[in-house]
Amino acid sequence: MRIISGVAAGRTLKAPKGYDVRPTPDLVKQAIFNRMGAFVVGASVLELFAGTGALSLECLSRGSAHAICVEKSEKHAHFIRQNLEICGFAPHSIELRIQDVFAAIHQLAQEGRRFDLILADPPYGEKNVGHRSRSLAQKLLDDPWLPLIVAPSGSFILGHTKRDTLELPATWQEEKEMRHGDSMMRFLRHPEMAPNRSVESPSNPETGSP
Repeated sequence: MRIISGVAAGRTLKAPKGYDVRPTPDLVKQAIFNRMGAFVVGASVLELFAGTGALSLECLSRGSAHAICVEKSEKHAHFIRQNLEICGFAPHSIELRIQDVFAAIHQLAQEGRRFDLILADPPYGEKNVGHRSRSLAQKLLDDPWLPLIVAPSGSFILGHTKRDTLELPATWQEEKEMRHGDSMMRFLRHPEMAPNRSVESPSNPETGSP
């Protein structure tokens, strides 16, 4: 696992051994960033289920302004700090939040934070046949607070396994779907987001609350 392009290109990142973390494959990362092009330059980035922080670090290498990594495991957060040092970025380049992703989303919305780019490649869900997906990817799509932290021109990129059939709520509009092996990446926007929209309690405020 390495940084593909930018000022830190070629740096090899560290990851925990075993199956605790499933890093986004380099080929998938390359396809994602080829699609985004110059959009990442100067962007504010939020990475959910950050793991090793590889996606945020790739963004920083390509010119993003700042990133927040949300990762619940202190063990995995240690690797994010190591990888930040390996890439040679200043410590303040990444804000590391060691907490539950859905609690973090709620808090960021309440703080009025907005992100140009939100990246999430959560642990894969089971194959769902005859029932609605119960995966973390579907839970992100259903979270009422997440659309509130996407900047008006921002994008949400969500990874999941193709065996996990997701239901896309009306709050999201799909622009592109990419497949690589068992992995799928969905490029989404929030069509109703307008500049200066205030943060109001969603219709189901208990969902996603800390």
